Amino acid sequence: MLKNTFCHIPGFGIQTERYLWTLGIHNWSAALAIGDTQLTPRARMLLKEYIPLSQTRLEKFDIDYFAQSLPSDQHWRLFPEFRNSIAYLDIETTGLGSPYDSITTITLYDGLSIRTFIQDENLRDFSSAIREYKLLVTFNGKCFDIPFIENYLGIRLTMAHIDLRFVLRSLGYRGGLKSCEHQLGLERTDVKDIDGYFAVLLWHDYQARGSIRSLETLLAYNIVDTVNLESLMVRAYNLKLHETPFQKKIKLPMPKVPEIPYKADHDTIERIRREHYWRF
Repeated sequence: MLKNTFCHIPGFGIQTERYLWTLGIHNWSAALAIGDTQLTPRARMLLKEYIPLSQTRLEKFDIDYFAQSLPSDQHWRLFPEFRNSIAYLDIETTGLGSPYDSITTITLYDGLSIRTFIQDENLRDFSSAIREYKLLVTFNGKCFDIPFIENYLGIRLTMAHIDLRFVLRSLGYRGGLKSCEHQLGLERTDVKDIDGYFAVLLWHDYQARGSIRSLETLLAYNIVDTVNLESLMVRAYNLKLHETPFQKKIKLPMPKVPEIPYKADHDTIERIRREHYWRF
């Protein structure tokens, strides 16, 4: 989609871009080949100036150029071209961000490998691991995950960022991550009865009892939250293409869901529910 994009050019908004598409100027190559058209001399000049620059920036894999040039609500267009440098990210915490709350686990998924970071084990390794990626994909990460990580680990995450909460909201899908998954036909199995509050209980159970099963159940939940972001990203991207003339040409296939390395222990889940029955 990035090569079909013109709204990153100064003076070219969404309406101008759509006008170009109606003229049959569907991509950068077509824009460079235009002769006398209904475009103004200034518009032709801007295309001749910025399309070669865009091609060069893309060849150099310069995501920052496009992230800074595109309107923030159009950052979903970065997805296919920079898919090989994406980190899908989700965290679990002991609360919603008070000074006393902490990160318990973080999962990173890049479409191939899954990495987990655990408090008091390897959580500090996250700071170097995340630098390998140029693009973050989260759900509500701009409001929660990223600020929490930055405050807790004392780092800055300045890479480009697609927050699916806002992309999906623009498509009419509201609610939390699991609600949006359900609305889009993605169903959970192993961890379907776990939510963010229960994840806190799993961590406390692990801390109090040293229960490896509680930790593995928490990790299974955190990993599912993370790997499902790829399927949500592809679905959101394909739905966004409905707003363009290219939906059939550049639609993406759904990704294969990876094998989750941890399994939720349902005996542990039921035990914790019984112990905290008044909260459910």
